[in-house]
Amino acid sequence: MTSSQLQPVFILDISRLLSRADCLAPTGIDRVELAYAQYLLEYHEKQLYFASYSLLGRINILPKKISKKFIISLINGWSSGNKKYMAHAYKMALCLKFCFSFIPSSTKIFYPSIYLLLSHHHLTHKNAIQRFLVRTKSYFVPMVHDLIPLEYPEYSRQRELSRHRARIKTVIALAKAVVVPTETVATSLKSFSTKNGQDNTLIWAVPHGINIRNSFKETLSDIYNRPYFIYLSTIEPRKNHLMLLHLWRAMVQKHGEAEVPYLVLVGKRGWENENILDLLDRSPALQNSVKEKNNLSDEEVTALLKRANGLLFPSFTEGYGLPLVEAMYLQVPSICADIPALREVGGNIPYYIDPLDTPNWEIMIDDFRKHGPLWQNQIEKLKTYEPLSWDESVAQTVENCISLIERNSI
Repeated sequence: MTSSQLQPVFILDISRLLSRADCLAPTGIDRVELAYAQYLLEYHEKQLYFASYSLLGRINILPKKISKKFIISLINGWSSGNKKYMAHAYKMALCLKFCFSFIPSSTKIFYPSIYLLLSHHHLTHKNAIQRFLVRTKSYFVPMVHDLIPLEYPEYSRQRELSRHRARIKTVIALAKAVVVPTETVATSLKSFSTKNGQDNTLIWAVPHGINIRNSFKETLSDIYNRPYFIYLSTIEPRKNHLMLLHLWRAMVQKHGEAEVPYLVLVGKRGWENENILDLLDRSPALQNSVKEKNNLSDEEVTALLKRANGLLFPSFTEGYGLPLVEAMYLQVPSICADIPALREVGGNIPYYIDPLDTPNWEIMIDDFRKHGPLWQNQIEKLKTYEPLSWDESVAQTVENCISLIERNSI
């Protein structure tokens, strides 16, 4: 918590969380928005308001009491997988989304205020955001997680190129400052801003945090009878599952099923992935060697990750890499794609391999399977790793917001 005398009002947009309340497991962006909500409730509740994009196309201030209960239920539900918490969260989300779309808020927001939009949820609706900023006299501070649809449109759904261009144009037109998770994303955003005639966009690179835990629950009952590797990701082309599946099939055919570790894929099936799903569903060599896990709670994912021989992260491009940070915190060695964002996040701890260099992936996986010298070397490096907590991460953004207001009030 900041020691500064100036305490601005924070208006946290929770549109993304409301739209995801029917999901049993959070995505990375969900985790970010929820972590900010949790921190602001704990340290800045008196200066905190919640908002969301309504069915009528305007951004509304939400009642704090119900919003707080919704956030707490979501935290408890996603953490434990308890369906009662999730049902409660979903019921309140419906109330907040539907009932309060038609009830204009009479809440008066006192200046100075910061409007935080931490997902890309409604950045395409520039006029709605602009009207809200005028109405509340707020400074707009959004978070841009990546520019992947602009830089690598082949890895996104076809409509995402134009949609993401519109989002980023809203950001550079209206934002007083922008939060990004890495310098890699900051460089991309600066380049886009310059090309669009905005050379003065203020960008803060604030790494994401993790939930620091003092103890871990062993919640999974299915202990695997041979070594396994885990990949935490939505199944989509950008994540390069195809390379891993081809590699696993080749290893099974070469060595036999009993000699090959399991590949555990934690994440939902995404889009434009017919080739991947054909392998998962129809390849005989993979049926007993690749396991899919959907909708695991945070506790279950932690238990699974802690016992793994390693995390695999062969993605072609990323804006950050929360699974890598989580693995390092849990002292689990990792093998990653050699891409800028993962190098920035992981430093000199993980092993980095070209995402298409299948032979070297196989060599490294074999060493990790046997807890060989490469695995042992990374275990030693992990002992020096000091994770950033979510409190420390969000506090950086809060301090930056306070400095922003102080500079503009002079």
